Amino acid sequence: MISPGSTLGVLGGGQLGRMLAHAATRLGYRLHVYEPQENCPAGEVATREFNSPYKNVTRLQEFAEGCAAVTYEFENVPVKPLWEIEEVVPLRPRWEVLETCQNRAREKNWLKKNGFPHVTFAEVEVGGDLAGAIRRVGLPCVVKTADFGYDGKGQLKVRTPAGAKAAVKAFARQRAVVEQFIDFKCELSVIVARNPQGEVKTFPVAENIHTKHILDFSIVPARIDPVIQAEAAELARNVADAFGLVGVLAVELFLEDSGRLVVNEMAPRTHNSGHWTIDGCLTSQFEQQVRAVAGLPLGSTEMNQPASVMVNILGDHWRWENKALVGTPDWTALLAHSRAKLHLYGKAEPRMGRKMGHFTITGTDVASTFKLAKSIKRSL
Repeated sequence: MISPGSTLGVLGGGQLGRMLAHAATRLGYRLHVYEPQENCPAGEVATREFNSPYKNVTRLQEFAEGCAAVTYEFENVPVKPLWEIEEVVPLRPRWEVLETCQNRAREKNWLKKNGFPHVTFAEVEVGGDLAGAIRRVGLPCVVKTADFGYDGKGQLKVRTPAGAKAAVKAFARQRAVVEQFIDFKCELSVIVARNPQGEVKTFPVAENIHTKHILDFSIVPARIDPVIQAEAAELARNVADAFGLVGVLAVELFLEDSGRLVVNEMAPRTHNSGHWTIDGCLTSQFEQQVRAVAGLPLGSTEMNQPASVMVNILGDHWRWENKALVGTPDWTALLAHSRAKLHLYGKAEPRMGRKMGHFTITGTDVASTFKLAKSIKRSL
């Protein structure tokens, strides 16, 4: 066990690291942040900030030597430099988990190898036969870059032969994964934590609504059969055990019309769809990450209220005229409501589509809580 008063490290300095710093310092830990960009959101509230490229092994080792354990808030960290620092400090989760989750082909192959439900897929190397892969998977399908995709970036839905030709041209110089497009009732996610002693806990299943490929609302508990909720939680626990996870993992799922659950993606860190836990649970996903990484007993994932809804606040909510920023959102209705909790991420520059913050509404039932969340979002 790494006792409170020790120093933990996090690779990545965005909003997830910022909220991790809040949780860590509240438990009495110091948090060091390693982030290539200066003045990052996490660095603003951390004990110490290291600014250097991830490939600067000397600087990474200096960072690692000051920490009792290191975790992630960002999965697109180059893996090779981590081989050096794992000799200095425990990496939680292990770099192998990070490497698997940051590449769609490795991720799908891992799911296949370990017997977890996944969509039909085909992988294509640079210069490979993408047209043939599309024919094998069938239309409609989704073509995705193998590396570094998030929030809908690096992917293209293909519905027609003409669309297939366009995809071949667009992805000609990239490794790609072709995935079968499936009809689904809803998108779900489960945040699961596992500590070094093998204790595993899941948070209640979230139902996620996306707009333009970016998470818009997370509704908890998900509006699905309790039996399927239990199946989703069990699936996430099994994934964590199969990885030998130490830390926090987000498991994103599709619920097919047939009632079958399919794993879509995994992220070895806290997740946007788990932000509601800060206000909606006895233990937030960020405190749980600290507990798992430090080897503490995991906290209770019991909800404070029967329902929670999280709403992302994007740069779109700022006032724009002819692409020029002219004003901030109107926070009045949000701040005036007793059940609304605002979280801003300390980002200096709003941009369209950029996640600037979120707010959470808690309530006694999902329907009225979701209705209130939508109303307050419109007021911004």
